[in-house]
Amino acid sequence: MNTYAVTYTYSAESAAQRDAVRPKHVEFLQALFDSGRLLVSGPLDAGTGALLVIQATDEAEAAAVMDGDPFAQSGLVSERRISHWNIFFGRDKLQVPAGARG
Repeated sequence: MNTYAVTYTYSAESAAQRDAVRPKHVEFLQALFDSGRLLVSGPLDAGTGALLVIQATDEAEAAAVMDGDPFAQSGLVSERRISHWNIFFGRDKLQVPAGARG
């Protein structure tokens, strides 16, 4: 499994719509976390974007996984970047749920 840093950028105009879709977005992220695929995530810059660190076999799989995000499916992500992240220090600080694949 490889590690990918995924960044989202949101437009200011989508804030209300993101609030409406957020419960499904959180359910999606929780399922990814529970499966061990999502290692950490959270908003950036007062909610104008987000950083998600996921595990996938390759960039195409990472993109396919993130395509399932209700924010993406609702057109709320104005820009998404997926970068392969080769972690040298601190891998032990990324929490993987007990029993999850990794």
